[in-house]
Order: sequence, then C-alpha cells, then structure tokens
Amino acid sequence: MKFSIITPSFRSSRWLKLCIPSVADQEASFEHIVQDSCSDDGTQEWLPTDPRVQAFIEKDGGMYDAVNRGLRRGRGEILAYINCDEQYLPGALRKVEAYFDAHPEVEVVFAHAIVIDTAGEFVCYRKALTPQVGHSLVSNNLSFLTCATFFRRSLLEKRGLYFDTHWRNGGDAWWGVSLARAGVRMGILNEYTSVFTDTGENMNLNAVGDREKAELLKLAPSWARVGRPLVVAHFRLRRILAGHLYQQPFSYSIYTEKSPTRRVEFRVDRPTHRWVRR
Repeated sequence: MKFSIITPSFRSSRWLKLCIPSVADQEASFEHIVQDSCSDDGTQEWLPTDPRVQAFIEKDGGMYDAVNRGLRRGRGEILAYINCDEQYLPGALRKVEAYFDAHPEVEVVFAHAIVIDTAGEFVCYRKALTPQVGHSLVSNNLSFLTCATFFRRSLLEKRGLYFDTHWRNGGDAWWGVSLARAGVRMGILNEYTSVFTDTGENMNLNAVGDREKAELLKLAPSWARVGRPLVVAHFRLRRILAGHLYQQPFSYSIYTEKSPTRRVEFRVDRPTHRWVRR
C-alpha cells in the first residue's frame, strides 16, 4: 500500500460524493479512509456501502481528531488528508509518488492547488511555499493548502507530528509551525495536484477561524509580532521570487454536482492568484 488518504467528514454528503471519485480514479496503490462523525445529512445512508472507501462512522473530537484517527488506521507509506469539499486532479498521486522516489530525504511535500466555486468554476490558484514559523503565526494566509500536502509515515512514527486537536480550524497553521520548528525536510512539487472548493462555509472562513487566528498571533515570537509587516513582506518576496504571481493559461478536470461520475474540463484563460473571499 503506497498511499493512505484520509477524509474527515461531517454533514458534507454533497461534497463527499465528488471527493471520493477524485481519489478513486488515481493511478496509484492507495486506500481511502473516510472518518465520518455520525453525520445526519444522509451520509450514513450510502457511505458504508461505497466499495471505494473504508468508512468509519464514530463520534470524534473535531476535524483534527478525525484526521488523526484516520492516520493511525492508515497502512500506506505516504499519507495525506483531503476534506470533503476538496478533490485530487488526474494523476496527482502518481506525481507525488515520483517526487518522493526522486527525493528520499524529503519528509513532507507541498504541491499547488486550484480554488474553485461550488459550480467548479475557477476562482484562483494557490502555489505552495514551505512554512516558516513567523509567517505561519502572524499572517492570515497559509503558505500551503493541506489538500495538496503529502508526507511520509516516518513523520508520525518517528516524530509524532500528528495534528494538534486543541485547534478547531487553525490546526493546519500550527502543524506547519511544528514542521518548521522540528527541522523537517520539506519540498515543493511544482504541479497542481488538488482543488479546494470555496463553498462560502469553509471552516477556516468562519468566526472560530478568526478567533483562532488571533490566538495564533499571540503565540508568535515577539520579533514576528513587532515586525509583522516585514514578515508579511518577506513572504510576498518569496512568492515573487518563486514565480507565484504569474501563471500561463491552463485547464483542469474535476467532478461537479452536474457530473458526479465523469470529470468535466474547465479552461482558464486568465489565471489569477487573487482570492476574493465570498
């Protein structure tokens, strides 16, 4: 088993029905574990009988607890978690496997992602950078999206770097801080592997997310808080030097509510990195 893909689920049947086929059609050896927290939106009516996944329906302590439960159950050499409102692009896992094979020293790889709306239309692209402590704590923007993040099992077994269940929404940022502080070898895969659906109801965009951003800011080193404008400016410079502000026209293929069994191709003639939140 090469990959273990974990999906935490709670009242997201609508999107989970698109996430699952995006994993199922990958060209790799994998298992897809769905940790559902006893959803009452119809998920339990179909999920346990879906042969494409291993479904575990049980109460949990929040999204990151569900992710950790799935990670502990996984048997793959490479691990990842993808939320219900996210999808993998065609060939994503094959590209990730090739990257890890070519870079045995790397423990975590961050790839690029595409942000879409609920109809599957392009919103913006998000190219990844490796996380740094100061920026991760003082900025409102992560340097990566977890839907395009993949890591070796050794990260858990040798370093114990599971997600901190203290957080409801901010666990991704804190995990990035933990990686940087632990000196984890990280790499960038210069490919789009995933899509993130801006539903307008995503957890990190709500009031709890705002409250936890303030908590993260308090945990930042004093130099990062005082020099916050410089920290943010440095991150922007990193993006510029990495070529993140420019993207040639491209296409992507995803599952949509109108086409839940066959991928639909979308053409992007004027790509933008600007994410205008709805």
